Amino acid sequence: MYGKIDIQELAKFGNLEFIAKQVVEGFITGLHRSPFHGFSVEFAEHRLYNPGESTRHIDWKLYAKTDKLFVKRYEEETNLRCRVILDISSSMYFPKIDKKNPINKLGFSIYSIASLMEIFKKQRDGVGITVFENEIKLDTPLKTSPSHHRMIYDELEKLMVKQE
Repeated sequence: MYGKIDIQELAKFGNLEFIAKQVVEGFITGLHRSPFHGFSVEFAEHRLYNPGESTRHIDWKLYAKTDKLFVKRYEEETNLRCRVILDISSSMYFPKIDKKNPINKLGFSIYSIASLMEIFKKQRDGVGITVFENEIKLDTPLKTSPSHHRMIYDELEKLMVKQE
């Protein structure tokens, strides 16, 4: 079905990272990519050049068209740092998994976290996870490295297996 994700079909593949990529790619498909490339700044607007300031950001193409000096202003991008908190108490195992209910609250939470992590990874944002029941069971730092993401996926996959 278009626009609807069948988690049962995706779960047959078993790899949580692969499932998350499929969910995110399905969501992102059709969104427009920007023709501008940049790492730390994004173009915001033009403003008139003030004599005496640096000529570094003068838009020379606009000067050729208008015969006036304009400076490009940029908006700085910030990196998000996100901590995801997952409750693994007994209430998260509702409803009991069977043919009628193929996923419970914990399973849905794990798929959601994996999908969010995939989005964070694409944006180069730091992610960490805290898993708790009556006390904290796992608490990871906020990192962007592939090995860190892999470790979190592994921990989530262990929780997935534990719930079945």
